[in-house]
Amino acid sequence: MTMVDVTVRGAGAFGLSIAWICARRGARVQVVDPFGPGAGSSGGLVGALAPHVPENWNPKKAFQFESLILAEPFWADVEQIGGVSPGYGRTGRLQPIQDDRTLALAHARAETAKDLWQGQAEWRVRPIDDVGPWAPPSATGFVIHDTLSARMHPRRACSALVAALETVGVHVVSEAPDRGLVIHATGAAGLTELGAALGKPIGNGVKGQAALLRFDAGDVPQLFADSLHFIPHADGTLAIGSTSEREFETADTTDAQLDDILERARIAVPILHSAEVIERWAGVRPRARTRAPMLGAWPNRPGHFIANGGFKIGFGVAPKIAHVMADLVLDNHDTIPQGFRVLDNL
Repeated sequence: MTMVDVTVRGAGAFGLSIAWICARRGARVQVVDPFGPGAGSSGGLVGALAPHVPENWNPKKAFQFESLILAEPFWADVEQIGGVSPGYGRTGRLQPIQDDRTLALAHARAETAKDLWQGQAEWRVRPIDDVGPWAPPSATGFVIHDTLSARMHPRRACSALVAALETVGVHVVSEAPDRGLVIHATGAAGLTELGAALGKPIGNGVKGQAALLRFDAGDVPQLFADSLHFIPHADGTLAIGSTSEREFETADTTDAQLDDILERARIAVPILHSAEVIERWAGVRPRARTRAPMLGAWPNRPGHFIANGGFKIGFGVAPKIAHVMADLVLDNHDTIPQGFRVLDNL
């Protein structure tokens, strides 16, 4: 029997990324998921790796910033080893500014970004005429342009991680017993399981719906307009999303709420009016009680750990979370930030 140091349960953004970093550090790893890689919310369409606004700095915002900076070398390494592109590109993001109050806030945030983003990215206010035809309509004539946001294609990213892991001898299997230390990265179902084990709810699943359009925007920034993400993917498609539904009857079917998103999208970005919808997607994303990722030891279950709750930011924080969890399980070195611990959700 092959020796295993770490068993990762769950082959989504968190599980595959953690497995990858553990393997790169020399650990013997197995990944177990009965539904296969990217079967849950990590198999979606959108792939917006976007930062929080640069103000009121806290551990969550700092963590996400550090992970977005880590993303470029992380995905480059995955692609180089496995030979499969995740569709990653740090292409930035544009947001229309619709009123004078928001314009003043945007200018103030441009100043705080100079310090908080440490010169590694910019948050700028630009005239819409300087941006080009891809810019969304803006009532003030200005847009926010940040250079920290990036895009990747969730499904391609999962495939890229699987290919890289296979290259170093790690395979995703549907069944296997726990061997070594065990990391549970099992999404919304895992939150339910953990809550039942602890006797109290610690999170829930939130449904999201998104659409994929046949529209090749080129290598341009993503857009954030009317609370919607518009992600031009490297494969010539464009993703739009998403809803946030706390109450829902079916987890994997789309409905009129997605029709509403598409209508809003075409108003916000008129150039998309005639773009063909080639796929509609729905899935359930894990939301921990604090809304922050939930990391650390499973209470009263020695040798078992949790990595869950990446609500809306899973792929964005995955590179940093992978390093933090590898530090914890391989080196017994706890670098989990304030507010991210499992006990913070109890």
